[in-house]
Amino acid sequence: MISKNQIKYVHQLEMKKYRQREGLFVAEGPKVVGDLLDAGFKPSQLYSTEQWQRAGFESNIVTDEELRKVSFLQHPQQVLAVFPIPQRQEACKPMGLSLALDGVQDPGNLGTIIRVADWFGIDTIYCSPDTADAWNPKVVQATMGSIARVQMIYTDLEQLISNTSLPVYATLLDGNDIYQQELSSEGIIVMGNEGNGISAPIRQLVSRKLLIPAYRIGAESLNVAIATAIVCSEFKRRS
Repeated sequence: MISKNQIKYVHQLEMKKYRQREGLFVAEGPKVVGDLLDAGFKPSQLYSTEQWQRAGFESNIVTDEELRKVSFLQHPQQVLAVFPIPQRQEACKPMGLSLALDGVQDPGNLGTIIRVADWFGIDTIYCSPDTADAWNPKVVQATMGSIARVQMIYTDLEQLISNTSLPVYATLLDGNDIYQQELSSEGIIVMGNEGNGISAPIRQLVSRKLLIPAYRIGAESLNVAIATAIVCSEFKRRS
């Protein structure tokens, strides 16, 4: 059984200010919750219907109706968990291949990018402070569990990139065809805001400009998450 106060408490975590104050985030569904548990995340609250069971974890059993009341989803998926947000990571020196997100705003895009990074074995994503919050329930859900395996670091991208000796890549309209360029196994791939692209200060720090060529006239642009997938795929294909 779940009380009205518990429902209210969970619902508050949809808002960033409450997530920051409480240091907690919400995950839902067997896949997302299961991946977080497998990665060592320890839930502070766990609510599930009788259909969901996980050895070693005690859950508050609720009815389907109670789960609907507490859930952020239109169609709840057996289990909802509240987890502590990982302690803020300092911006360590970039190594290998990493992503840097400059003002990506849409939660769905961010969640998909995290999922793409996980698929291509990219362990770290650096985010500008104005990038969407990775612990937003919509982002967590869109990652399909990949949030458990990708380190999210919010930092001053200009300072981070200025202090690296790695090549800095970005897709720009004045870039060179990605399929004709030499790509390294190490570097920072910068992806920009959905509407405005990469900010001017970061653009000046890009050392290798890339272009994803269009094969039909009329298509204006690519969604940032799709563009990220194409770029990551080409980097990993070469490695």
